[in-house]
Amino acid sequence: MSLILTPISHGDLCHGSRWEVEDLDLLVERVARVAMGQYRHVSQILEGLSVNAPKGSKAHAENAITKMQVAQNGDPWQRDGWIFQIISWIAAAQQKTGKVILKPPHIFHAHKGFDGIQLELSDDGQSVNAIVIFEDKATDKPRDTIRDDVWPGIVGMEAGERVAELTHEASGLLEGQQHLYPAMDVDAAIDRIFWQEARRYRVSITTGTTHKKEKARARLFADYETTAAGELLRRQAETMHFDDLRKWMADFADRVIKKLKELGNV
Repeated sequence: MSLILTPISHGDLCHGSRWEVEDLDLLVERVARVAMGQYRHVSQILEGLSVNAPKGSKAHAENAITKMQVAQNGDPWQRDGWIFQIISWIAAAQQKTGKVILKPPHIFHAHKGFDGIQLELSDDGQSVNAIVIFEDKATDKPRDTIRDDVWPGIVGMEAGERVAELTHEASGLLEGQQHLYPAMDVDAAIDRIFWQEARRYRVSITTGTTHKKEKARARLFADYETTAAGELLRRQAETMHFDDLRKWMADFADRVIKKLKELGNV
């Protein structure tokens, strides 16, 4: 696997995992393929299928390379945040168990919708048990970002904000997979997401030295249990440690660009 996902639990506060890179070259290739629009291939590989790699055209590679570059005097955080979203999607694809529909990863930087969405279905595939809403943040100020950005967003969704967007996203995901679940009443399944207990959250964030140890990691997610009250399953917390986030992302993007040139014969 490209990532090692180590389970972590902080009592009733939250549950989740710590991500570490197991195979950097493999992670580079998977991010490169997602950037080229080949997420289906990556998804199939992560599901354990034996599939041939799709051909990469020069045009696809050049388009993806542009996304991996930062414009002169530009802000790299937008690019880095997008890369982290792709890594988050890869981690979620590795974590999938049971009947799950995972929204494809974003193919561009400035997406204003949800960072990611996952639908968890009943064993018989006829109803939606939960809709998992992703919050992916690449930052060197993780606690500030969670407290000042992530928590207010979750509080709003708990109060019913963005429910129309959630309905729209879930409808599209279910319609796209209806051939796999022909017995499902999509409209009835969609009604399920109106109920608060059906909404779950997956907060994924980069960490540095300050939050590397277990107790410090728990403090990072302080107030999660009141922000998204209810069962522990509603509060997923994922972290990926970096000694120097900006440098790692810059080096990683350079590796991805090199791989893209190889895949597209640029």
